[in-house]
Amino acid sequence: MKEQVYLGIDLGAESGRVMAGLWNGSEIRIEELHRFTNGPVELAGTLRWDALRLWSNIQHGLALAAQRHGGKIVSVGADTWGVDFVLLTKNGEMLGQPWHYRDGRVAGMMEEAFARVAKTEIFARTGVQFMPINTLYQLLALRRSNPDLLAAADCLLMMPDFFHWCLCGARAAEFTIAGTSQCLNPVRRDWAFDMLAKLDLPSRIFPKVVPPGTFLGRLRESVCAQTGLGSVRVVAPAAHDTASAVAAIPTAGTGRANWAYISSGTWSVMGVETPNALLSERVLELNLTNEGGIDGAFGLLKNITGLWLVQQCKKAFEARGRSLDYGELARLAEEAKGAVAIIDPDDPRLANPPDMPAAIQACCRETGQPVPGSEGELARCALESLAAKYGRVLGDLEEVGGNRIEVIHVVGGGSRNRLLNQLTANRCQRRVVAGPVETTVLGNLLAQVRAAGELKSLSEMREVVRAGGGLEVFEPGG
Repeated sequence: MKEQVYLGIDLGAESGRVMAGLWNGSEIRIEELHRFTNGPVELAGTLRWDALRLWSNIQHGLALAAQRHGGKIVSVGADTWGVDFVLLTKNGEMLGQPWHYRDGRVAGMMEEAFARVAKTEIFARTGVQFMPINTLYQLLALRRSNPDLLAAADCLLMMPDFFHWCLCGARAAEFTIAGTSQCLNPVRRDWAFDMLAKLDLPSRIFPKVVPPGTFLGRLRESVCAQTGLGSVRVVAPAAHDTASAVAAIPTAGTGRANWAYISSGTWSVMGVETPNALLSERVLELNLTNEGGIDGAFGLLKNITGLWLVQQCKKAFEARGRSLDYGELARLAEEAKGAVAIIDPDDPRLANPPDMPAAIQACCRETGQPVPGSEGELARCALESLAAKYGRVLGDLEEVGGNRIEVIHVVGGGSRNRLLNQLTANRCQRRVVAGPVETTVLGNLLAQVRAAGELKSLSEMREVVRAGGGLEVFEPGG
């Protein structure tokens, strides 16, 4: 068949990309068109996302796509991290720059929510892990600190939904990204309006929920003029980056299976695939979460602070005059084979400390463990602690899921960290299959290929990824 091109906008907490997927009818080849930095911006004591700069970079990437691939481009879709959002007025004006999930305004908001609606009821309505960064608590913080802003809002768009609106004007909430908000009912697959009313949050701001693969419209004329693209289709992939990554895991079958996944990056997301949301008391007790996927599947998973620990250590080392890339840090960590301390990566003190190495050392000191001093020892402590956390979460997933997990698929940028992969295999005592790195982009692009009628199922999407190779196996004890 004639080659077709699909465009994927993939935004993470550290960087964003515009990628092209070149589809020949059976294989997909990905091509990076434009990469740009991302991160929080301090503004008057708050942390924000620079949404306009991100949109400017996206348009630049689309212009490069038009130059390289022109009339072969079929569609475009975006995926991002979860929980954060943009508010629009009725006339389409942005109400300020969106807050970053690490902004401190959410302190105490979970407790305020529980005073109005019991924790058990919130979980029964949403099935989502309790974290102060969730959209639900961000909205409560907004109602407390800036009620006029919330009153002026006509529509809430999660971050990928906002960029779809920028592209084509659609005001829609894609199902997988909406599920990260703790405002969505996973059984009804619609907003939990009854719970939101009890929390005095306006129902009018929540747009229609649509499944992944939905055709949202065609590019605005202004976007066509700015980028040189034609009237390209805008298709919502699994717009939560984790859901896109899970859709591209190179394994056979769906539903209850003998495999788990870790989407490894700034955050680590560890989970298993289930046919339905699991809402038992034990799931609540373990603080697991249900997040939607393609074809109605759910991910029963745990959000874990991931390579953020190493990223922030690297930043601190640079501030002290030691510029080390991630490869050098991994080598130093591998050489640090002395006594290793194990900390909880999700300790609140590690959420956004001014000095990550000092915060890690304090955690070790307070628990009577060896205190890492060198760059390698600190990186090793972070990686060993992550692997230990994976081992604990593996046991939780097996308990609740009711079956033994034989294989752990590690995907995303963190799958390149061979030391962490080996430590994970050792701690979990399971085979680890690492790769591919670009699962999030592949899941985004292949969802668009499927929406165009070129693929029929989630299994076929995964078969394309599996056939592409690029996998590395780590056995326990290596």
